[in-house]
Amino acid sequence: MSTLKIHTLETAPEDSKPLLEKSIKAYGNIPNLHGVLAGAPGLLEAYQSIHELFVNSSFDNDELTVVWQTINVEHECHYCVPAHTAIAKMMKVDDAITEALRNGTQLPSEKLQVLHETTLKIVRNRGYIEPKDVQAFYAAGYEERQLLEIILGLSQKVISNYVNHIAETPVDAAFEKFAWKK
Repeated sequence: MSTLKIHTLETAPEDSKPLLEKSIKAYGNIPNLHGVLAGAPGLLEAYQSIHELFVNSSFDNDELTVVWQTINVEHECHYCVPAHTAIAKMMKVDDAITEALRNGTQLPSEKLQVLHETTLKIVRNRGYIEPKDVQAFYAAGYEERQLLEIILGLSQKVISNYVNHIAETPVDAAFEKFAWKK
C-alpha cells in the first residue's frame, strides 16, 4: 500500500491550492489523481498544462482517446483506463473504439488502427521507430505534427500512469463502473 497522500484544498501545499481549484472548476471535484499530484505543485501544474496542450492538439476526440488509452492499457494503469473510458463517453467517442482499446482488439478504422500501432511502437521502443513505420503512419493520412503530438500525449500519460502505479491511486467513484484489469 502506498503512503502517498491524496490532498484536499486544506492539506495541499500552498502552491497546489490554485491548481486544485482549477480542477474543481473543470471537474466539479478534485479527482484522486490530482489530489496525489498536488503533493508536488510543479508536477500537478505540468500535468494540467500538458493535458490542456494535448486536448488542443490537432487530434480529434477519437484520436485523443486512441493515444491516451493505448498508453494507459500498455502501462496497465488501473486508474487511467477507467477514467479515460468515462472521458471518452463524455467526448461522445464510439464505444467500439473504447472497447477495442480496452480489450486489445482491432479498431473500427484502419486510420485509427495505424495511430494505435504507431503509439504502441513509440511507447514500447522508448521513442525509437522504424522509417517504414513512420511512412505507414503518413500513408494513413497523418503528418509530422501528429507524430510529434503522440509524444505530447505520452508525456501526459507517463506522469499520470507512473504516479498512479506508485500511489496506488484509488479509482474515483465516477469511474468505478469502468474498472479494468489486464
